[in-house]
Amino acid sequence: MMNTKTGKLIVFLLAAVALMVLPLLLQATGSNSWVRIIDLALLYVLLALGLNIVVGYAGLLDLGYIAFYAVGAYLYGLLASPHLADTFAAIRATFPDGVHVNIWLVMIAAAGVAGIVGMILGAPTLKLRGDYLAIITLGFGEIIRIFLLNMDRPLNITNGPKGLSQIDALTVFGINMGQRQTISIGDWSYTFQPVTMYYYLFLFFVILSVVLSYRLQDSRIGRAWMAIREDEIAAKAMGLNTRNLKLLAFGMGATFGGMSGVLFASFQRFVSPESFALMESVMVVAMVVLGGIGHIPGVILGALVLAGLPEVLRHVAGPLGEMTGGRLGPEVLRQLLIALAMVIVMLLRPKGLWPAPEHGKSLSK
Repeated sequence: MMNTKTGKLIVFLLAAVALMVLPLLLQATGSNSWVRIIDLALLYVLLALGLNIVVGYAGLLDLGYIAFYAVGAYLYGLLASPHLADTFAAIRATFPDGVHVNIWLVMIAAAGVAGIVGMILGAPTLKLRGDYLAIITLGFGEIIRIFLLNMDRPLNITNGPKGLSQIDALTVFGINMGQRQTISIGDWSYTFQPVTMYYYLFLFFVILSVVLSYRLQDSRIGRAWMAIREDEIAAKAMGLNTRNLKLLAFGMGATFGGMSGVLFASFQRFVSPESFALMESVMVVAMVVLGGIGHIPGVILGALVLAGLPEVLRHVAGPLGEMTGGRLGPEVLRQLLIALAMVIVMLLRPKGLWPAPEHGKSLSK
């Protein structure tokens, strides 16, 4: 037993060191592009962990999850940019330099608003399941995107297709994450790029989300969700309030999406409706399914693979496009290779790249 515990501790420490050093090594290459790709991959991990509560734990198929991501992003964009002050004279009179609300307050507000919106979505879908539930949630996601796209008149709230710009960067303990930070010790100095600083912040939120997901999974509520997933009629017969539990699953998953949206807006410093298209929702669902439904390590692996695969294949699609004589563009080939890779993985690993042991046993029986 001691050897097993010691081995797990060693693996944990090595993984921690690798995660801390990774962005520094990539930054040392002179290009920040790969660090930025990892930053976005960590945001997708946060989204996948939130959707896993709805899909993996409660067994509710949600194709409009990206709407909660948009709610958080636009809420921060409106409360941390000059847009409202530039548009409305009354707000400009109160906030002449623009509205700049503290991001931590906005994050709490985004979690609450997204959670309420998630329960509003869940309310009319309580008696639906399967394909019908997927269609309703898909429509909800598109409603939010179209709403954001057209709310530039008669009152310019979201700025329509132009999006919101000049969004404040995140500030932690007085340190502006959008600016380079240099640490000097004697004659030695090191400069942290903004993408590297955001990496550590996103990593912290990923670790926090993993801890919360495990706590939910092992809680009475988590076991109740899984009972609904396996057999809703049996769960109701055992006295579980399936209606409230479903609403709670939608709301809890939505809070993850809202907080991720705030981080995304502060990282990009620009948001527009194009960032919250239907394909984004499909990709997050694919991350959960590809990694292993209901299994936290599998969901993380699926998110990292699907977030990083398009960038890796970008270097492969160019030479392949030249081999076709330019008849197929690199972007078309890249999407084709992504789809082909997903099909191959699901054929070889139908339960996911890293399925839950209990889930695999139940399927084998």
